[in-house]
Amino acid sequence: MKLQELLKGVAVLSSTADGEAEIGEVRYDSRAVGKGDLFVAIRGYATDGHKYIEKALEQGAAAVVCEEAPEGAPAVVVENSRKALAEIAANRFGHPADSMVMLGVTGTNGKTTTTYLVKHMLEDAGHKVGLIGTNQNLIGSEVIETERTTPESYELHALFARMRDAGCTHVIMEVSSHSLVLDRVHGIRFAVGAFTNLTQDHLDFHKTMENYRQAKAILFTVSDRGVINLDDAAADKMLADAKCPCLTYSCGNEKAGLCATNLQLHADGVEFDARYNGETAHVRLPIPGHFSVENALNALGMVLSLGMPLADAAKSMATATGVKGRVEVVPTDTDYTVLIDYAHSPDGVENVLKAVRGFAKGRVVALFGCGGDRDRTKRPKMGRIAADLADFCIVTSDNPRTEEPKAIIDDILEGMKDSKTPMQVIVDRPAAIHWALEHAQKDDIIVLMGKGHETYQEVNHVKHHMDEREIVAEYFKN
Repeated sequence: MKLQELLKGVAVLSSTADGEAEIGEVRYDSRAVGKGDLFVAIRGYATDGHKYIEKALEQGAAAVVCEEAPEGAPAVVVENSRKALAEIAANRFGHPADSMVMLGVTGTNGKTTTTYLVKHMLEDAGHKVGLIGTNQNLIGSEVIETERTTPESYELHALFARMRDAGCTHVIMEVSSHSLVLDRVHGIRFAVGAFTNLTQDHLDFHKTMENYRQAKAILFTVSDRGVINLDDAAADKMLADAKCPCLTYSCGNEKAGLCATNLQLHADGVEFDARYNGETAHVRLPIPGHFSVENALNALGMVLSLGMPLADAAKSMATATGVKGRVEVVPTDTDYTVLIDYAHSPDGVENVLKAVRGFAKGRVVALFGCGGDRDRTKRPKMGRIAADLADFCIVTSDNPRTEEPKAIIDDILEGMKDSKTPMQVIVDRPAAIHWALEHAQKDDIIVLMGKGHETYQEVNHVKHHMDEREIVAEYFKN
């Protein structure tokens, strides 16, 4: 494709590059640049691509797109190279998002489950659906592994193209706050955008909760319709910032457009009556916990906004299945239960432990840690919440990344120092899980929190294989 074709619609400030030049591939990582490629220099979280323009040219780049051009280089200067990358990517792959119904979910917790529920209901209605999210990406039933919740814009459009070519009519995706601020989803128009909730997370990046909220609110400036959780404290501000009509949902607030009443929480799922536009339907979702009602309402709100009848959506939800790493039961063939959950924020820990409390017959045992190189202020909060809600706590490592695991644990313990809840500290996570199983009592529910779907532990930039399902299986095998 010619450079000028790739730049169609891009706001170019100046250019010394040949618009007729044939471009091999588009790169934003200088290490991958080959002869004839276009290098887009973006300012990253850890480093600035402008530092590597010279290297890219040495490796044969035909031109560079940048915000500051070095003298004598074949350069296309733009105001924002992140936005330019997204626009170039859309041109490169033929604007695939325009040919499908795009659906986005943002919020701290509940995004993954909501996207899977929406996919399930749309597929029941006869559509082929692509999914992009934390666990994995899906094209129908084809699994594509993922590195982050929302890929960089170039990978995102490449994925959209694969979905379009495979016959997908709809795409449901998790839209992270990072992706909204860093323009990974720039240029995409969403038919429906949805908001789950806002609780403390990612303050290492956003610095304040208001910045974090505003990042998520961007989704409702690029959506045709919105779905908002009226029960969340941020709802009023999200609604005020929205540039589209919004359907609100609530557990009990009759002012909401979609309201759940007569809630019943069971060990194997939830039931409620959903009221929308004068209609009522009984909904059963085989995923336990009060938060499952909120996720169900969010997903219902999205498909209702697309025109699906309430009765059809409710019928479909009864056959939905749980998501890997979200209140996932691990087979043990014992008189106690082991659950795996991705809870890695104060609110996530509180939600899952309260859900388990609702059906636990014995002790609730919480095993958890906190990620390194992330918001430190949530560590003591998570410790305090776990100590308040669990009968026994086992504090261990999560993904320490470049931090010392014991130092992370010390931060967690600061929030537990006044608690009378018995606890055990075991830095090595597999050893901690083995200890929990060895000391389990009849009717205990052991909740392994933080890793969820992840099958690795990240230490000093290296991901070491670690699947908690395998650790549990190994314990019983030995």
